[in-house]
Amino acid sequence: MTSSATHSMRRVGVRQESDVVVCMLEVGRMARDIGFGEQASQMLVTVASELARNLLKYAFRGDLTLRVVSVEGRSGLEIISNDGGPGIGDIEMVMTEHFSSGGSLGLGLPGVRRMMDDFEIESTPGKGTCISARKWV
Repeated sequence: MTSSATHSMRRVGVRQESDVVVCMLEVGRMARDIGFGEQASQMLVTVASELARNLLKYAFRGDLTLRVVSVEGRSGLEIISNDGGPGIGDIEMVMTEHFSSGGSLGLGLPGVRRMMDDFEIESTPGKGTCISARKWV
């Protein structure tokens, strides 16, 4: 079994700032292992950082699942952010450039959507949010 097959999925519990770094390092390694170039790997690291930091900022904890995916002969990396936090009341508003409920620049989730090939968000107020994003090699 090769190294990339051994680590084709990794779930990282995000509970503190150091877990964000673990997510970033792991995404960078997985991206390079499956053939992403340096620029695309850095973009994926940025996405992982944004999603992990959002877990801490808005839900106080959650999980980032990093998974190598293969569909119809093409490979990619999927990043899934899942939490049991307060949820998002208005997804359309949150996905608007420069909107921020947390005092930031409001570039996070719209930026994640722009950087990735596939992006899905589901949220239920009071129950949490799940974001799934994929980038193909």
